[in-house]
Amino acid sequence: MSWLRRILRAGFVPFEVGLDKLVGPVWNPLNHLGALGFFFYWIVAVSGIYLYIFFDTGTTAAYLSVEYMTHQQWYAAGVMRSLHRYASDALVLFMVIHMAREFSLDRYRSARWFTWVTGVPIIWLVFAAGITGYWMVWDKLAHYVALVTSQWFDWLPIFSESIARNFINPDFIDNRFFTLLVFMHVILPLILLAVLWVHLQRVSRPKINPPRGLAIATFAMFVALSLVQPAMSQGPANLAEVPGTLKLDWFYLAFYPLFDIWSPGAVWGVAGVLTLLIVALPFMPPMKRLAPAVVDLDNCNGCTRCVDDCPFAAITMAPRSDGKPYEREAVVNDKLCLSCGICAGACPTATPYRARARKLVSGIELPGISIAGLRDRIEALSEKLDGQNRVIVIGCDHGAKADTVSSASGAAVSLPCIGMLPPTFVDYILSRGLAEGVVLSGCSEGECYYRFGIEWTEARLAGERNPKLRTAVPRERIAKVWVGPGGNRTLAKAVRDFQAGLTPLPASKPTTEGKPPPPPREYEKPSEGKALEEKAGGDA
Repeated sequence: MSWLRRILRAGFVPFEVGLDKLVGPVWNPLNHLGALGFFFYWIVAVSGIYLYIFFDTGTTAAYLSVEYMTHQQWYAAGVMRSLHRYASDALVLFMVIHMAREFSLDRYRSARWFTWVTGVPIIWLVFAAGITGYWMVWDKLAHYVALVTSQWFDWLPIFSESIARNFINPDFIDNRFFTLLVFMHVILPLILLAVLWVHLQRVSRPKINPPRGLAIATFAMFVALSLVQPAMSQGPANLAEVPGTLKLDWFYLAFYPLFDIWSPGAVWGVAGVLTLLIVALPFMPPMKRLAPAVVDLDNCNGCTRCVDDCPFAAITMAPRSDGKPYEREAVVNDKLCLSCGICAGACPTATPYRARARKLVSGIELPGISIAGLRDRIEALSEKLDGQNRVIVIGCDHGAKADTVSSASGAAVSLPCIGMLPPTFVDYILSRGLAEGVVLSGCSEGECYYRFGIEWTEARLAGERNPKLRTAVPRERIAKVWVGPGGNRTLAKAVRDFQAGLTPLPASKPTTEGKPPPPPREYEKPSEGKALEEKAGGDA
């Protein structure tokens, strides 16, 4: 499947880059596809409630009530009908784009399989709710949709008699039919909302609301479209006639022309195969990942930072099991952990300033990429650098390739996620004179592969989230380049420009011969008192 992901990725990149330049990453709709889908759902729900006030159930009353809303009350109910229609179409469009983009970014395998698989019933429910909505208008298009859909279901051996016959004879349709339609059109979105809740159960801090400005702009676009091109009916349904030329809604009814070509059984077969294929994608093949994070209780004080920062709710707190004077300890669920390392970046004990007399082991870290190993690697790279504008680039495996900027004065380290880097490492590099500058690189802004890597890193550097970077650290010696995969040239240019503006480091203060300067007090290993203070609210 990697070839298909590459093709889709190549198609998305130009749009992502173009939208970033046009409206910025914060307002880029491709960065908020899921949240916009929720927004469209609520527009559909609110407009649907308003329309229900004016809707009459009956073989003739249904169509007449919709026509009244469309023409006599075009300024209110008519706009609401159009909003209902266009937000429903947008929901389908963004749902498909969201699924394709998550697939192209390989964000559907490993522990993410649950979110992907629970998205499949969402697809069916969205289409079912939309199609029953077309029936309620009871125009010629509704007659066609009802007739074809019932013929499709008649193929299944679950009904004692044909249901399609109800739509070829006016005597078989009565007012109770529309009461049933209203019930179906209301209950399906409610079931959809419940499934959406399940869909997000393994996602920590799910973003279900788009940025306010993007939401307002999108809603204004829908209102303008509703006024310029209002939704219209296509004449009253006449069961005594076969529906002729119709205008289809290609978002919901794109597959209906297949019924004129294939048999109902063939369409069921295609739908079933596609559904099973989508469900099986996370396991074709399953993702190979690093070993999950492990907790070292000798260095865990139960501060809960790793729990707060984990993007996938893979860490919980449990009563202390080793007898140490702390109330709780972190516990990692191996099945949910994606080995991003963000928890290690959040741990207060993951600091390179730890005394070398004891082995550097943080309270939580990835077995294959230890904090001690990261410190040793950075120090070894620093020894090979020359010049007065030395730079150490710390990148992300899912962003631009950091090693492409390696040179005599530049060295690179790549982590599973930039959020794995404790901010103390930036301080350590600069205060110990390992380099004149530090460049942090990762995924595109607003599109972190592990969701919060960039956001948490930015907040830590700004002193807004623990562990915080000291205010004394010169920010002009830190550069951030969020360009994502394919941004190798952009990263290289940014590094060159950054190096050109660097100045030599100031002379270090004299220290005891042969010993490095002591670590800042902020980076001392938290004690029991510190942990209890954070538990009480000191770690806000």
